Order: sequence, then C-alpha cells, then structure tokens
Amino acid sequence: MKLGITSKLFFAILFCCVVVAIAIGAASRLSFKQGFLDYVSQRDAQRLETLKTSLVDAYREEGSWAFLVGNERLWRRLVRTEVHPEGPRGRHEPLPHPGFRLPLPPLTLLDSGGRVVIGAPSWPTDATRTALLLDGRTIGWLVSVPVSRLTNAADLRFQEGQLKAGWLFALLGVVLAAVVAMLLARVMLVPVKRLAAALHQLATGDYSTRVVASSRDELGQLAGDFNRLARVLENNEQMRRHFMADISHELRTPLAVLRGELEAMEDGVRTPTPEALKSLQAEVSTLSKLVDDLYELSLADVGALSYHMEVFDPADVLQQALNAFGERLQGRSIRLETRLPPGGGWTIEADPQRLLQLFNNLLENVVRYTDPGGRLRVGVSRDGECLRIDFQDSEPAVPAEALPRLFERLYRVEGSRNRASGGAGLGLALCRSIVEAHGGTIEARPSPLGGLWISLTFPLRMR
Repeated sequence: MKLGITSKLFFAILFCCVVVAIAIGAASRLSFKQGFLDYVSQRDAQRLETLKTSLVDAYREEGSWAFLVGNERLWRRLVRTEVHPEGPRGRHEPLPHPGFRLPLPPLTLLDSGGRVVIGAPSWPTDATRTALLLDGRTIGWLVSVPVSRLTNAADLRFQEGQLKAGWLFALLGVVLAAVVAMLLARVMLVPVKRLAAALHQLATGDYSTRVVASSRDELGQLAGDFNRLARVLENNEQMRRHFMADISHELRTPLAVLRGELEAMEDGVRTPTPEALKSLQAEVSTLSKLVDDLYELSLADVGALSYHMEVFDPADVLQQALNAFGERLQGRSIRLETRLPPGGGWTIEADPQRLLQLFNNLLENVVRYTDPGGRLRVGVSRDGECLRIDFQDSEPAVPAEALPRLFERLYRVEGSRNRASGGAGLGLALCRSIVEAHGGTIEARPSPLGGLWISLTFPLRMR
C-alpha cells in the first residue's frame, strides 16, 4: 500500500506523540511507585515515634516489660491503637477508600539486655533498632523492618488504581495526539498541495501560473523559487515565439525579393542584366549571412563553437579589422580615431579568428548605422587586471531603454538603427557569445560622441 505524504506526516507526528506518551507514562509509573513507597516509609516512621512514646509510658506505669511477655493480644491492641489514632470526635481519620488499612511493618520489642519481649524472634539484617529511653536510661529496644516493597493488599490496590488511571490518561493523550496530528498534517500540507497543483499546470505549458508565498519558512522560499522559475519559463516562451516570428520575417523579406526578381525575369518584364544579377546576389548574400549567424549562435548555445586559444596582443587583430574597413568608413565619410598602445602592448588568451569576427561585427554596425560624416573612436587600455577595448561612434544615439536589450537575438532599435540599414539583429548577440566564451564582458552605453559606446573587457595573460 502506497502512503501519501499526508499519511506519512500523520504517522510521523503520531509516532512521536506515542513515544513521548509511553516515556512519560513509564517515568510517571516509576516515580509514583517510588514516591508512594517513600510515603509509606515516612508514615510508618511517624507511627513508630508515637508507639515508642506509648511503650515508654506503659513501662513507667508497670515498672517492667513483664505485662507484655507473651501477651500478644495486648501487644496487637497497643499497636493498633497507635497506628489508627482516633480523631477529635472519637472517630478514626478517613481512609483513602473503603477497606484501606495502614499496618506497621513487623515489630519486635527487646528489653534493655537485648532479649525478645514480644514480637518476631528474628529479623533481617537491614532492620532498624531504636532505643526506648526513660529519664535518660535505656529500658528497651524497638526493632522495625524498613519498607522495601508494598505487601498490604490495600496499599497495592491503591497503587494499582493510580497506575491504571495514569495509563488511561496516557491513552487519552495518544487519541488526542492523533486528532491533532491529523489536523496538523492537513494544515501543513495545504501549501504543498497548492504547489503540486501549480506544478501540474506548469507542466501543461501554462507558464502564467503563480503560487502565493504566504509564509517565510522553507515552503515560502520554495514558492518564491517556483514563481521565479515560472517567470523565466514564461519569458523564454515569449522569446521563443518572438524569435520564430522574427526569423520568419527575416527570411521572408529576401526570399520575397528573390522571388519577385526571378518571376520578373521569367515573365520577360526584367532583363537579366549584370545589375539585376548583382541585386539577386546581394539578397542571396543576406540570406547566407543570416543562416551563418544563426548556425554560429546555435553552436554557441550548445558549447560547440570551436575556439583555438593563443596568447597574443589583440591590438594587432584590431588593426587588421580597421584596415579591412578603411575604405567603407571613408566611403561614408566616417572619421576614424584610434588610441592603440605603441608596439608590444598587453596580451590576452583568445582565438584570433573569433576575435577578428567580433571586431568585424562591431565595425559592421558602425558602417551601417552611423550617419555619414560621423566619427568613430577606437581605444585599447588597461583596467586593473583586464584589457579594455572601446568602440565609440557618433549619431544616431540609442534610446536608454534599448541599451540593455541590444545583445538579444533579433532585437533592433526602432528608428534610425533599423533594418532599413541592413542586418537581422544577430551580430551583437553573436558578439556577446564570443566575448563570454573568452571570460570577458561586453557592455553598451551612450557615447560621448552622441552615438553608441561598446566596451569590451578581457582578462590579461602573460606570454
């Protein structure tokens, strides 16, 4: 039989309560038995003192113990009188219950020479001998046996009744504990059941599910973690849908142009001139670039993008990329300003080809989006234990709210930096993957030149 968590929690609480009840019952039983035995011993001790006084008074009147020798009846009456003294109205004090008696332990009276006057002729080694004194003179001894166990039927009945009552209360406590355990188990599992139901909804794809974190304990923390997980999944699902829609849009546009151009040539509307073929080639290049970027991003996601690390000066690779873009920058009248360390600068551990791809993507953004006649400032500097590379361009600027999203896939800023200038919004996302693979960081902020400032940092390495 498979038990649910409610039953397990119920039995766990009930088990603890039963163990505690049994332990308390056993301890109470031992404590009561010993306490009752001590009570009987103290009671007998008090009666012995009274009996001693009566024996001394009787000896004073008779002058010897001769009146007790062999007189069992008188001895029993004397003991009974002192054991059960009468109250102020001539009645015995009330007993705990009907039939209850308080007899003394076995007693023996000895004369001053230690000879038995009356009582048991022998006694155990642990017996107590108490002197009977008359005017400072020992006239005899009273021998009593300490109470080590209950022998009287009335005492035993009283003790047994109390012990049974104790076990009955313990049983009632277990029943009450079972009721409380069931209520606690149900109350404590309410948030767990809510969380389980929310998990089932989450598993069906309902990422808008949330649970109320009403407590500050571990269950409250678990509920908070669940809500964070649901938000992340919801955001990822939205990004996935947007990504698919954006990819479809990016593929549809060049394909529509290609289809229109080819249909026009097929219908004879447009002659396949070199200019027309060049236009087709440009659209094919756009598609190829989009597919290549998507492929490299997918490799970066699964950690399969290959890197061949070397320790070198990145300023050399940066200068190579700047030389390659020299003509395009001049074609848009963008003035280049460089601040590179003179010969033998700082070194990092990186893949030269991936680093060149990173610089090319950043320079491609500058060529596409910077207004003609603008400026580009590129600098390399040291920032603590890191190498810093900055790309600062002039207008147009990027809105502040768009800066944190620049490195998201297929994200493009509305306005002047949009698809009209080319690009699918994958270049900066690929740049972030390359930088993070090298243990670096990439950050976007407003440029003092009026445009965008991209800052890269890489850990420095010695050759």
